[in-house]
Amino acid sequence: MDGVEITGPLLDRFDEILTPEAVAFVAALQREFGARRLSLLEARKAKQEELSAGGTLDFLTETKHIREDDSWRVAEPAPGLVDRRVEITGPVDRKMTINALNSGAKVWLADFEDANSPLWENCVAGQLNLRDALDRTIDFEASGKTYALRPDGELATVVVRPRGWHLPEKHLLVDGEPVSASLFDFGLYFFHCAKRQLAKGKGPYFYLPKLESHLEARLWNDVFVRAQESLGLPRGTIRATVLIETYPAAFEMEEILYELREHSAGLNAGRWDYLFSVIKKFRTRGGEFLLPERNAVTMTAPFMRAYTELLVRTCHKRGAHAIGGMAAFIPSRRDPAVNEIALAKVRADKTRESGDGFDGSWVAHPDLVPVCREVFDGVLGERPNQLDRTREDVEVSAADLLDVSSTPGEITETGLRNNVEVALRYLAAWMGGSGAVAIHNLMEDAATAEISRSQIWQWVNNDIRLSDTGKPVTRELVEQIIAEELAAIREEPGYDDTLFTQASALFAEVALDEDFADFLTLPAYARMP
Repeated sequence: MDGVEITGPLLDRFDEILTPEAVAFVAALQREFGARRLSLLEARKAKQEELSAGGTLDFLTETKHIREDDSWRVAEPAPGLVDRRVEITGPVDRKMTINALNSGAKVWLADFEDANSPLWENCVAGQLNLRDALDRTIDFEASGKTYALRPDGELATVVVRPRGWHLPEKHLLVDGEPVSASLFDFGLYFFHCAKRQLAKGKGPYFYLPKLESHLEARLWNDVFVRAQESLGLPRGTIRATVLIETYPAAFEMEEILYELREHSAGLNAGRWDYLFSVIKKFRTRGGEFLLPERNAVTMTAPFMRAYTELLVRTCHKRGAHAIGGMAAFIPSRRDPAVNEIALAKVRADKTRESGDGFDGSWVAHPDLVPVCREVFDGVLGERPNQLDRTREDVEVSAADLLDVSSTPGEITETGLRNNVEVALRYLAAWMGGSGAVAIHNLMEDAATAEISRSQIWQWVNNDIRLSDTGKPVTRELVEQIIAEELAAIREEPGYDDTLFTQASALFAEVALDEDFADFLTLPAYARMP
């Protein structure tokens, strides 16, 4: 094809996904929408400059008429998305694909984004895994064990999360430029699997990450319209749930639903990335927007309560599902005491969400599916959702969403060391091809690594002292702790010097450089083959 070049290796069966027709479909989307994507990314930069100069966030005056118009609603829930009481998330590797579909969850978020390391091999093989799963030809063997889809019973509904608007796919060039990773992931899945899903009585469904404005949602809606036209599918066949995981998006929830209304499946409280975005957007303003160490920030903090309650209120006002946040605990088969404490926290978290009116919630591990289901079963009973709970009692102001300074907690050396250690371990795994990593019985992904490094950047650049030692958080202290944590990790079995050397250099760059990288995955991806 003229102007189209694949630079990644064509491994076994990749030709089944990277067909001329499928690649041409992605290239057409890139040529039509690529310039708008870049323009919207420039708008993000302009907004960041405004905030760093002392500006703030607020509900938009120019879209007030949308918020005040009570007549519009999103489309009715699509088949397979009526009951979403338990959703499991995870990367699109072959084993996870099988385990997630068999897990008993109502929905599987098949993740090409934060839980996926975007090696070329992972991204194309993930498309193969999804297609094979829909064709029921998928299996997997490891350590003498065979994994396969169960022959009877309901499998989870597949909802694909493509990479965010900010990320490129450097192995596919269109007119000499890398394509949008969002369009690459979306386009290949839609081209190969939309009609397969419709034949099964469901449809092509998506989770949309990292949106910062309703204009970015409008771009997705236009992509959906063009994609459906190209394959001869009716408008509204696609359904998309938007993660409200950036601070600006919290002020445009209704507008985002409005832009996607014929394709909307609701909103999700992407709380880990939301915390990262709070830090990132106001990183130079360490007084009113300084958070305590990450493990001290809970969903009961006033600004987080405002965010989640507004999300439920907004969704149910418009007939859209409200999906709760991630339970990241990974059960231990060796330590029942750890499990008892952690499962009590998971149960309390899901009890709060179901009581607030959420229609379902996320878990990171199949063993948590029964816990989440039991809690939501207790509230929902035979009802598929809580769309009838309009939460008209909720009143949230911009000041409530911005009330970060009232969050209780401290900044300690233990917290600083935990941020460094978790980020080093995660980045080493990510560079090695694993995007979802169990560390200290928690599932860490790119979002939690972003919190770790952005907190350290904010502490270093705002003259913060540790509450337990009194030490100032300086570049030199962080470099010392990186060296000490790396030395301890070096003594562990399976240590990979190449990966951890790359990880420590990358972490120092994104946590300590004077210029703040918007996303650590951008310089990390540049280091990948």
